[in-house]
Amino acid sequence: MKHVDSALTHLVCPECGKQFEADETQTYCQECRSPLLARYNLDAARKTLTRENLQERGKGIWRWSEILPVRSQAYRISLGEGGTPLLPAENLGKDLGMKALFIKDEAGNPTGSFKARGLAVAVARAIELGLRNFVIPTAGNAGGALAAYAARARAKAFIFMPMDAPQSNQVEVRIAGAELTLVDGLISDAAKQANAAAQEHGWFDVSTFKEPYRCEGKKTMGLELAESFGWELPDVIIYPTGGGTGLVGMWKAFDELEELGLIGSKRPRMVSVQATGCAPIVRAYQENNERAIFWEGAHTVASGLRVPGVFADRLVLRAIRESKGTALAVSDEQILTSQKLMAEREGIFAAPEGAATLAGLEQLLANDWIDKEERVVLFNTGSGLKYLT
Repeated sequence: MKHVDSALTHLVCPECGKQFEADETQTYCQECRSPLLARYNLDAARKTLTRENLQERGKGIWRWSEILPVRSQAYRISLGEGGTPLLPAENLGKDLGMKALFIKDEAGNPTGSFKARGLAVAVARAIELGLRNFVIPTAGNAGGALAAYAARARAKAFIFMPMDAPQSNQVEVRIAGAELTLVDGLISDAAKQANAAAQEHGWFDVSTFKEPYRCEGKKTMGLELAESFGWELPDVIIYPTGGGTGLVGMWKAFDELEELGLIGSKRPRMVSVQATGCAPIVRAYQENNERAIFWEGAHTVASGLRVPGVFADRLVLRAIRESKGTALAVSDEQILTSQKLMAEREGIFAAPEGAATLAGLEQLLANDWIDKEERVVLFNTGSGLKYLT
């Protein structure tokens, strides 16, 4: 693909509006304890990021370079992430009486999950800014992705992971040469140890929303969705929510696409699905709170949903409410039943997190929250193969 410049201008705190220099290393707004969001000169980006030009570009996330934060093409590392299929779920659709059900299947990404998108961009931008040592707490898949991209960039990765994380995640971290520390506890406990290590050794923390650019990689899911549907967004997006980066990223992407003149003002209703054993966003939404309270005793078979404390809770809840969406929880039994159903009916061996979206859809149909004529997208965020023991 011909080199195109990033239109990145600055970073902003969405809570207080303070601006931050984009070409310096940034983490989050310390005053608001809020993530920072990247901003772009969309007037400049509009000149080259057109429907016609996109048709001439290859696959992958970097085809959207104008609205991604990496300035130099030399730093745009890739393992082939992005460009995942949007599959018509015709069999499940018939079972449920729906005419337009789709699955955005992220299992084909490097290291088998959507985490590749965010870590590709975060590592690339950090390397461009001169950083070489990265640390992350992870439920599993993000650790594998960081290990892979750090290896690709000839950098160092230090991974802190609950000891009951899937074996596949532990193996992929070690085989990529990263240093793995297993933690007795949840991802929140891993985060405490990772933060302490970062402070002690000067490593850069790429935890969810503790730096600005994983969100930028994840927003490419929304960019691809718009293009796949001919620049008209679906009616409903059902998304499994742990830290919420993908949901926030897609919501951000839709605003940018409208400003670029690529889509209109229509927005999908954003649905956040969590597990009944760990549902801080669902509880906050149902209680009409702006913040999500830490979920004590978190447990679920979907390790990526076992995130008891959501740093970007305000942004996640804002996206749900602004879109007139909703949040709901499903049981582990429902998740496992839906995982088998998705495999039997569509041939997709979804991660438990992805299967949770089907369980959520059935709940929403039963409550008449979704009309069977609507166009609905389920996000399968990874491969079920990653969870074999």
